[in-house]
Amino acid sequence: MTFIDNKALAVAAVVFSVWWPVAGHTAETTTNTVSTREKNPSLRRSTYTPRVYPVDERGFSPVDKALAKAYAREELITNDAEGSLNPFVLKVIAGYPLDGSYHYHCSWNPREYDIYNGVTEDQWYRGMIVAKAYPDGSRCSYCCGFTFEVFLRAMRLRNIQSGLDSDDFNGMTFNDLFNALQLWYIEGTGDSEQRAIASYGLGNAVTNFEEARPGDFLSYTTTPSGGHSVIFMGWLRDDSSKITGLKYFSSNLSSDGVGYGQTHFSDATKNHHGVLRDSVKIGHVGAIKGYKPFDRLKIPERNAYAPTQPVRLVYLPAPATPSAK
Repeated sequence: MTFIDNKALAVAAVVFSVWWPVAGHTAETTTNTVSTREKNPSLRRSTYTPRVYPVDERGFSPVDKALAKAYAREELITNDAEGSLNPFVLKVIAGYPLDGSYHYHCSWNPREYDIYNGVTEDQWYRGMIVAKAYPDGSRCSYCCGFTFEVFLRAMRLRNIQSGLDSDDFNGMTFNDLFNALQLWYIEGTGDSEQRAIASYGLGNAVTNFEEARPGDFLSYTTTPSGGHSVIFMGWLRDDSSKITGLKYFSSNLSSDGVGYGQTHFSDATKNHHGVLRDSVKIGHVGAIKGYKPFDRLKIPERNAYAPTQPVRLVYLPAPATPSAK
């Protein structure tokens, strides 16, 4: 968070409301541009109005507020038998409102990696922003950005509740985590959440569907062409207990935001549309004591975009309320 005095606040507020350095565009909003943006979401980066990220008087977003006691160790999360990340993942997703206020946004043309990484709010690691929220303060997200955000929050929560440095994920540097983000976002052949988790020694690939657990990270491709990044919640089964699909939590285009969903495998539907069973990749983050050393020389270095830090105010405190005399 960035705290400034009242004089600086006034100056910053004026600068913030007048000018915004995004790809040479001047921020402006009219009825026409809003209407056009709704018809063509890809135009959002050219028409959004930059806003201060909305927080309460303590600097909390709704999710921060919901998870505050857990991060303060006033509410302790019960570990599973393994000591895996899963209970912390489930705790984190329980903090997200399901009322549509955390909506979905993803632009492919143009891509927005320079201003937005699909997370609902800026995600920090070792003093830098590893994933950027949309600068209009809307808390929007897309699937792989949202699951990466949940992963970061859960990792930090587990570290805090274990008495460890919240910004130490198996000794990963900022650049390690930023590279893991690009593996997570599938920026190259063979990439996935599973690859990011296993490559950096945080856990393992789950290849036996029966071993998947709620709170694992999963991605898949579909026919017709498509795909999704989700947090696994359980399997759908037919009367003979054969797995026919899955239940999940993610940021979903279909529901325009964060929430629960389910889908079936293409081989279990009449029109053969759905998830390609062989495409499913599941990553499981194990116990801290189970972390393994990693070798950077064996991990592909992705350069899809640079880890630029946004030139903007992260947080402006609310104006002080005059005290009653």
